Amino acid sequence: MSMIFFACVVRVRDGLPLSASTDFYHTQDFLEWRRRLKNLALRLAQYPGRGSAEGCDFSIHFSSFGDVACMAICSCQCPAAMAFCFLETLWWEFTASYDTTCIGLASRPYTFLEFDSVIQKVKWHFNYVSSSQMESSLEKIQEELKLQPPAVLTLEDTDVANGVMNGHTPMHLEPAPNFRMEPVTALGILSLILNIMCAALNLIRGVHLAEHSLQVAHEEIGNILAFLVPFVACIFQCYLYLFYSPARTMKVVLMLLFICLGNMYLHGLRNLWQILFHIGVAFLSSYQILTRQLQEKQSDCGV
Repeated sequence: MSMIFFACVVRVRDGLPLSASTDFYHTQDFLEWRRRLKNLALRLAQYPGRGSAEGCDFSIHFSSFGDVACMAICSCQCPAAMAFCFLETLWWEFTASYDTTCIGLASRPYTFLEFDSVIQKVKWHFNYVSSSQMESSLEKIQEELKLQPPAVLTLEDTDVANGVMNGHTPMHLEPAPNFRMEPVTALGILSLILNIMCAALNLIRGVHLAEHSLQVAHEEIGNILAFLVPFVACIFQCYLYLFYSPARTMKVVLMLLFICLGNMYLHGLRNLWQILFHIGVAFLSSYQILTRQLQEKQSDCGV
């Protein structure tokens, strides 16, 4: 008999759902508890690492550590130790699969939806494998719960009414963006490769010139900056193409200006064709950045 019905992984700081199990329970009571779980996810940062909210038929359990929390809707007959053991296993599986940088940069709901297969596997294991086979793990969790009992939440703690949570001061909850950039094009990939090549050339020449100036004279600082500033600008152009950034047009124009001025300053150290190549790549990259538009992403992922 199933005792764990639904599980999800969320980001603690803003409640952004990172992954969830696809489920086929559509009773009114279950959907109501799904709503309660989503409301609670928005406020996990206010609670300790473990907590539970129990009702007549269902209960919600959550376990968080760092910036990742695992949550589950279980049957009321499901022992707390089993629920928290399941959540801890799920947490270890998720953090082993995705690093903190990916988790922190996630900007849309269910970014790691493919983790659903792992959730289903772990959920099946806890639902259908005999508890005797998990005895040691359950005993460990039981001891931990005795020493540090989970927070007990009331049903009111999982409700949000008229934008005010339990009569407390309303929190401003900014929804995560539900869009992403359009797929990269072949010309866009070419511009990235050329930009990285220009950045590498600027870095190599700049570092070499810096080493020489430290040994001979300090009069070449202008030339060193003329190599290193375009190097930084080229790298930032790659970032602007790959990721969305506010005030993108202004940043693109600024990076293009730095690259053009730096190469003009280097006239004499570079011939005309080299200068034109670097400036041409900068213009191509700028065009690719400005023409890569945002793509609407629906937040309904069927979970």
